[in-house]
Amino acid sequence: MDSVDIRFSRDELIDHLRRTRIAGDVATPRQGNLRHYRELVKGNRRFWLGLELGERWTEETVLAVMAERVGVVADPGHLQGQDTIDARLTVEGLDRMAAVLREAARQRWRVLVATGHPGGLLDVHQAIARALRAAGATVVAIPKGLSTTEGDDDSYGDVRQFGSVAVLEDGATLWHTHAPQPMSAILDALTAAGEPLPDLVVADHGWAGRAGQRGIRTVAFADCNDPALFLGEAEGTIAVTVPLDDHVVDPQAYEPMTAYLLSEAGLTA
Repeated sequence: MDSVDIRFSRDELIDHLRRTRIAGDVATPRQGNLRHYRELVKGNRRFWLGLELGERWTEETVLAVMAERVGVVADPGHLQGQDTIDARLTVEGLDRMAAVLREAARQRWRVLVATGHPGGLLDVHQAIARALRAAGATVVAIPKGLSTTEGDDDSYGDVRQFGSVAVLEDGATLWHTHAPQPMSAILDALTAAGEPLPDLVVADHGWAGRAGQRGIRTVAFADCNDPALFLGEAEGTIAVTVPLDDHVVDPQAYEPMTAYLLSEAGLTA
């Protein structure tokens, strides 16, 4: 998103999200969602995304939060087939995220931007980083030479920045990862170097969860099969979690959403 100028009204954006299946009838199947909810409740840390969720949640309470904050089907008897994300909840999440980004620009915060979903959301995060920098915020440069040696989803590799967005790389490949270890590596390295931690993290997956768990104000994007960040928002560990399908077929479909977010934040791409 270098020079994209897409101005959608709120209703037009809701329609766009549904048509592209960023929200509405999403591709993520119901049975996959429920399996992830069960694994989280069972204590499988791969599904905690860097948060410490303990034994506070049941399958029933997780589903209730996901129905309220994401718009998945609330009926516990709906066991397979289509599941949903409410596009209006997506836009409401974007509005809440925009308010945080506006404050970050006004206060010239130090912001760290990261993604574990580079195939779908790298352009979104890069546009946010550019807009914040242009508005006077500081986009944190991560220390050189970082790597992870272990991960909850077997994601190992080097932690690097592309277009000011932190990602996990192995060789010439950017990795899809749920692991929180890459964010831990960044925060630990900043502390070791005597540098202040970010005032704000904009991220997803374990990058967001671990930052929030470390007490950093965090705003995030999350799919309906990744309940941890929505639970984190419910508990106050994550400031904002925007529900969306985090990897639709055409990543350019996110451009109107990103333009709306930046416009509402008073920023430009």
